[in-house]
Amino acid sequence: MNGVAQNPVQTVMVRDLRKMLPVTAEYLRGGVDRQPNIPLPVHAPDLALATHNSPGVRVTWLGHSTMLVNVDGHTVLTDPVFSKRASPFQWTGPARFHPVPITINELPPLAAVLISHDHYDHLDYQSVLALARRGHRFVTALGVGAHLEAWGIPPERITELDWWDSVEIGGLTLTAAPARHFSGRTVATGGNRTLWASWAFIGPRHRAWFSGDTGPFEAAAEIGARLGPFDLTMVESGAHHPAWGNIHLGPDEAVKMHALVRGKTLLPVHWGTFNLALHAWDDPIVRVQELAHAQDLQLAAPIAGMTVEAHNPIIAPAWQDRLRLRLERG
Repeated sequence: MNGVAQNPVQTVMVRDLRKMLPVTAEYLRGGVDRQPNIPLPVHAPDLALATHNSPGVRVTWLGHSTMLVNVDGHTVLTDPVFSKRASPFQWTGPARFHPVPITINELPPLAAVLISHDHYDHLDYQSVLALARRGHRFVTALGVGAHLEAWGIPPERITELDWWDSVEIGGLTLTAAPARHFSGRTVATGGNRTLWASWAFIGPRHRAWFSGDTGPFEAAAEIGARLGPFDLTMVESGAHHPAWGNIHLGPDEAVKMHALVRGKTLLPVHWGTFNLALHAWDDPIVRVQELAHAQDLQLAAPIAGMTVEAHNPIIAPAWQDRLRLRLERG
């Protein structure tokens, strides 16, 4: 509307200074355990498994929302952030808790690079330039292609989609779907001038869904009705806080979203890589395990670099240990 992207439901961004002051004070105090005090485990990706040319859904989590998503033998890289910091500057801003499990030069052949929206922890300039040099095709939401073109990527290698639009790439269909968020990289380029989206990966036999960044909205049930059910969902579960609960999901809302879109196996993402919120760094994976146990939910929780399969999900021992430690502490 008037060149400004709209949310599926009315969404008011928090601008009331009185409401933001307590959050700012909490942020400045540092919070509790917002960064791990031990090195996090990282797994060297098994690229033969990650890109296996057979039916099924396999996801190799590289940290935060960067993943190799393989559906029925077609591999897509999502929200590539390979830089040290999720920031406009590499000398300041949220730094990685762990190294990237693979370099861009080590990546396997890709059907496409998918970018959910234009925030720095999803759209990284240096990573995009490196991927462009490899000749990859980019699929993204409306308006985000302008960033890519400004960085020198030919327009013929960029596909922009509005919600419910699709593109077929070698037997895999990528469909943009609604999400509840916002966009912009600077004050000058902010104001929701580009779209944000969730994404369905539809193969000949299997389906997956990536939430991108989103807050809760009941109309997400339409995604499951029109594009699902999904063998696996990749749902943001971290960087949450009540002050911005209408534009981000925490673990509880992630589990609800998984059910709304008719998912079978849940893979929590958007956690455990950058310090972007005020909660303990491991709170998302601890809480989502508690919910999974209580609701008999099929959960996949790999360490960075590990490949999980929708039909055979695993929870990494490192994350089971975090839950056990939290329970012991009470």
